[in-house]
Amino acid sequence: MNSAIVKDPGLLGQAAKKFRSDKITAAIDARRNPQMPSGFELVVAGGTKPVGKDVIAWAKECQGLGAGIILPTSMDGDGSLAGYDLEFTKAISDAVALPVVASGGAGKLEHFYEAVVKGGAKILLAASVFHFRTFRVREVKEYLRNKGLKVNS
Repeated sequence: MNSAIVKDPGLLGQAAKKFRSDKITAAIDARRNPQMPSGFELVVAGGTKPVGKDVIAWAKECQGLGAGIILPTSMDGDGSLAGYDLEFTKAISDAVALPVVASGGAGKLEHFYEAVVKGGAKILLAASVFHFRTFRVREVKEYLRNKGLKVNS
């Protein structure tokens, strides 16, 4: 859930109550904005509309409303294959007690490892590298295991 819960935060609580928090993921899109306390501003509508809210404040609010997972995507790096926005991911993972999903920008095997080690992510999301068959999921998992990380089968 993303733009809909920004418009009506009560939806998040209703969903958590009906389906349990562990089933609810709050997707949070952001862009860099030095005017925000964290340096990141919440955006909606596929990253096209700034909301005027600091993304860290929103992540904490989502946690309080019942989200079970936070899925932050830095729209500045999404689809770039240049790596996850580790500063952004780390800021979110440091701010909440929920699992955080690294999203937006993976292009090399190292990016997956860095998202966990430097970004604090517990879950990894990637699209382009799998759509374009740069890597197979099994290859990423084997790489992470070989680097000493615990990976679900």
